[in-house]
Amino acid sequence: MDKCCPYDFESQPLLIVVSGPSGVGKDSLVQRLQERECPFYFVVTATDRPPRPNEVEGEDYFFVSTEEFERRIEENELIEHAVVYGQYKGVPKKQVREAMASGKDVVMRLDVQGAATIREIVPEAVLIFLTASSEAELKERLRARGDDSPQQVERRLATAREEMKRLPQFDYVVLNRKGELDQAADDVLAIIRAEHCRVDQREVTL
Repeated sequence: MDKCCPYDFESQPLLIVVSGPSGVGKDSLVQRLQERECPFYFVVTATDRPPRPNEVEGEDYFFVSTEEFERRIEENELIEHAVVYGQYKGVPKKQVREAMASGKDVVMRLDVQGAATIREIVPEAVLIFLTASSEAELKERLRARGDDSPQQVERRLATAREEMKRLPQFDYVVLNRKGELDQAADDVLAIIRAEHCRVDQREVTL
């Protein structure tokens, strides 16, 4: 798979948020960008939920206890945090600051609630809303994961309907059709390249 082309001129590092409803493919999209060896820093989110099969500590998430997560909240070690479906998720502040100080674009995957928080804290962040082609497709994906009961799947779909209403708060929307993950990755890369070509550069302050 082709690598991303490095930028030919110096520009401000970007903070890019990939968000969208549960089951839409955020993790898969970020993984595909990593496989392409893009010159980005990929933020690892902390969570107190147990790892799913094949998830790797420090790559997919930082898996910590609820007590440890709450300590990090008290010590102000997180840029943002939220309770999502009864589980803590949050972004460690230190790794983002260090990555941006090195000049790298920073990519983070967040739920829609977390993206809204980042918009308030960092108005110059680039927010990308990832969506499936239909609710029926999203339901199929959630069922295929096998993590949730039928009642939990319906709960996630109801949440997704509400999250779609927040679409106007985002800068871009990318459609992740079934079997077309590479196209979704291409669209995200096109957005990032276009942002670096802006005359009025975004300046992110944390």
